[in-house]
Amino acid sequence: MELPRILYVDDEIINLELLQLTFMNDFKVITAESAEEGLRLLALNPDIHVVISDLKMPVMNGLDFIKEVKKSDQEKVCMLLTGYIESDVMLEGFNKELIFRYLMKPWSKDELEGTIREALSR
Repeated sequence: MELPRILYVDDEIINLELLQLTFMNDFKVITAESAEEGLRLLALNPDIHVVISDLKMPVMNGLDFIKEVKKSDQEKVCMLLTGYIESDVMLEGFNKELIFRYLMKPWSKDELEGTIREALSR
């Protein structure tokens, strides 16, 4: 059986590797070091089921990245995974139905896995 495909975008390589290693038996985790690379990978892999993005990234932040994702695929389930509580970003993300969940770093495997599985069932 093929594993569900997740795209994780974060400008910190250690975070990309950690998520990939943690879930290598559960999901096919595709990683991108920037929003631009994430958009390229999505165009090449339309079968990605869930998009997870860091919020604070150079050039394009996570919410702006998710806005771009939603322009081309309104049904794509997107989440923000961040070390910062930004209530204005959270409100905009939920009010405009851009994000499914806003999760805090450091994340726990059980919480993140449960959230990804919930996103996959949508």
